[in-house]
Amino acid sequence: MTHPIPSVPPITEDDIADYLANSPDFFERHAQLLASVQLTSPHGNRAVSLQERQAEMLREKIKALEHRIMDMVRHGNENVVIADRLHRWTRNIMLVRSRHALPATIASEIMTQFMVPQVAIKVWDVAAPFAAEDFATGVTEDAKSFASSLTQPYCGVNSGFEAVNWLQDKAMAMSVAMLPLRADGLPSAARAFGMLVLASPDPQRFAAGMGTDFLERMADLAAAALSRLRDE
Repeated sequence: MTHPIPSVPPITEDDIADYLANSPDFFERHAQLLASVQLTSPHGNRAVSLQERQAEMLREKIKALEHRIMDMVRHGNENVVIADRLHRWTRNIMLVRSRHALPATIASEIMTQFMVPQVAIKVWDVAAPFAAEDFATGVTEDAKSFASSLTQPYCGVNSGFEAVNWLQDKAMAMSVAMLPLRADGLPSAARAFGMLVLASPDPQRFAAGMGTDFLERMADLAAAALSRLRDE
């Protein structure tokens, strides 16, 4: 009586890959095989050698790295430009001697240094000598509560915010950035004592989801300067 020959499972591609991965000397023993291997080029349907395909892959990796480096350089240059503008803005507001002129200077310097079309600023809970100034009047309790509710700058479309009415031309405020001003800086749970409003006719200038690092620094610096208005 003959016994059935047990079936041998077929060799799979994974088996071949595992064997080659665990047999690094295979191609040393079969060097001529490397020269004869033909692969399909991603640039058309022509066949290329293994060495040429590897060279193509290496060129693609180098090109991708070059693009990443260029992006890093571009973003780095943009950050340097913004940092320079922030430095000039900070210097110019530090040179302001008149406390009455300080809010208007902060707003006008933002427009000049950062090329923001419209800027408005309101401050409340100020000392008596400044209570009648334009920058300290015309703010409702709702606007004050809204400013205090912001834990970071708001960036996005103008959804009918009351603070947009502080601008000269609210119809041209397609996107806005609203920066709460706090004595303790951002982020903080302290009640805001003012708010900066930046506006642009470009809907993408202050887009939702944009980075707010520089805006937070601007808010901190403006709040530090404007804290002088709370002293008699």
